[in-house]
Amino acid sequence: MSILYDEGQRAIASESRRVLDARMDKARLLALLEQTGKYDQPFWDTVVEQGWTGIGIAEDHGGLGLGLIELGLVAQACGAATSGAPFLTSGYGVASALQGGSNADAAALWLPKLAAGEATAAIAFAEGSAPLPLVAATPFIDGKLSGTKNGVAGGLTADVALVWASVDGQPVLVLAELSGATRSAVDSFDNSRLYADLAFAGTPAVVIAQGPVAHALAMDVMARVAVIAAHEQVGGAEALMLTARDYALTRRAFGQPIGAFQSVKHRIAELYGLVEIARANCIHAAALEGVCGISGPGFVTAAAAARISATEAYDTAARDCVQVHGGIGVTWEAGLHLHMRRARSLAIEAGNLFFWEDVLVNELQGQAA
Repeated sequence: MSILYDEGQRAIASESRRVLDARMDKARLLALLEQTGKYDQPFWDTVVEQGWTGIGIAEDHGGLGLGLIELGLVAQACGAATSGAPFLTSGYGVASALQGGSNADAAALWLPKLAAGEATAAIAFAEGSAPLPLVAATPFIDGKLSGTKNGVAGGLTADVALVWASVDGQPVLVLAELSGATRSAVDSFDNSRLYADLAFAGTPAVVIAQGPVAHALAMDVMARVAVIAAHEQVGGAEALMLTARDYALTRRAFGQPIGAFQSVKHRIAELYGLVEIARANCIHAAALEGVCGISGPGFVTAAAAARISATEAYDTAARDCVQVHGGIGVTWEAGLHLHMRRARSLAIEAGNLFFWEDVLVNELQGQAA
């Protein structure tokens, strides 16, 4: 299978970067880091205007009928620009569940709204330290949800949430309108991600999938979201690598650019290797995506590999870029806070590193057996 982008995909990548470079404002994004409950509205307006909300949604529901490769390229541009809203990723995850689930009425109602950007969505799977527990502690009884979900990205302003719950001891995937839930803002180091604690008390919800099918669909959603998050991480890591390179070529010490010193040039070269490995894993995972519904064999394995390598690349790039800049790297004016904080927030969204390492080991053991 080719892992090269075609002409149309390359056009999507270049145009999304051009648009975001023209419209993103570093000062506005830095201000959002210190404000709880707000996101970058100009960025989200751009996403809706460009039609990116409909990339992963079938044309029958008002979307563009494209897939993970195209959405990944847009996410990569968003990562480079440290975009200030989480809904592109979570909205895609919810849309994939609606398209792969068994509730045609919910799909007909919400997919056109998600495609048009008229509604935003969040994913509420995690409980405690488990990104996707085998059986959720959140009960779903007689069509209503109870219990809490903590630290939900986008949960503070999203219209609906895809919730991992349980009914009669069996897993169930449900969609709940968040107007019927209580939200508490979580003040974090990356406030534009709109983290919230959601409390359900008899909140109405509709079933998307139940039983073993629900777990398979939830894992599929997790894997798809992980691939998009990995693309975003690659975009951020690459932006940091280029920033470090440019600074190393212009900043001089002892009569020469600091990039002439081995300790600096080797650090940047190692970053290049990490970024390209992560990029290759992202492309491979995106190319394995199924067409609406449960993805094909090997997709979860590839998604885990992409997520692990991209997390390492972004975390390392955030650290090393500051090191290359020296003291100025930690100042507010340098703007590296945006990437440092985003690297940490993305590392724990949609399953942390430990979760995906376990997934990868389990998948490889299953294939070996």
